[in-house]
Amino acid sequence: MAGELFRPTIWSKNFIVNVEKALVYKNVANTDYEGDIAGGASSVKINEIGDVTIRDYSEDTDITIQQLTDAQKILNIDQKKYFAFNIDDVLKAQSNVTLMEKAMQKAAFNMADTVDKFIAGLYLQAGVANANMGTNATDLDIYATGDGHDQTISVFTNASRYLDEANVPTVGRWVVIPPWLHQYLKQAQIVDNAEGGIKGGDTTDFGNGFIGNTLGFNIYASNNVSSGAAWINSRVMFGAPDAISFAGQITHIETARVEKQFGDMVKGLYVYGAKVVRPDHLLTAYLAPAGLST
Repeated sequence: MAGELFRPTIWSKNFIVNVEKALVYKNVANTDYEGDIAGGASSVKINEIGDVTIRDYSEDTDITIQQLTDAQKILNIDQKKYFAFNIDDVLKAQSNVTLMEKAMQKAAFNMADTVDKFIAGLYLQAGVANANMGTNATDLDIYATGDGHDQTISVFTNASRYLDEANVPTVGRWVVIPPWLHQYLKQAQIVDNAEGGIKGGDTTDFGNGFIGNTLGFNIYASNNVSSGAAWINSRVMFGAPDAISFAGQITHIETARVEKQFGDMVKGLYVYGAKVVRPDHLLTAYLAPAGLST
């Protein structure tokens, strides 16, 4: 028998907590529809109401009654990832740490990393015009010194302008940047997270990866920012909280004794999906350090 240590409910709760801690992009995606997949649904239909027309009014003239149109967007829970490993009884007996707990933490982190990269890969679905922000074929070079302060901050001012022109709500705007751009922001003294000091923000309320804010954007740093030909060719997304929706759940956590061996096995299945439900609230900038783009 596997014993009390390996009850599935214990490990399910532990796994959920660890996944939450490791994610960065989930901080900027909304989970409004996550409860809808609790019963095992493979997709969620999201209703959207069309615009309401404003017309001129004239006395003694019949008004026109508009028939509201609706549309549906589908959030498919089509990503299925699993882990499965076993721990030999001898290793367990000889170890001074709880191997199963450490292995579960590593599985949770790696699962979160996989989810993070999936959400980061949605950059092509952005619908806000991004003139002067680079293209998928030609990155915008950013300088680190000299005029670097002006050029670095201009990326944020341009993004703010384009989102304003697209009528994107200002509350909760966010951006996820790569480490090299985080360095530029620190060099320009736009953000500084040394010893926990954040210019314009407090990390405790924003989650993992938060480094500060400027020009109305909550700024997150992540190694999972999508890149083109090289890690330096970064696809940086700016958006509002309703731009991306994410839903995921653990469907199975199982433990058992391993046949023909002396050891315990644990396996888990995590299903999820993410979609840009408001492309008109998402902008992608294509950036690279000057002199290093490919």
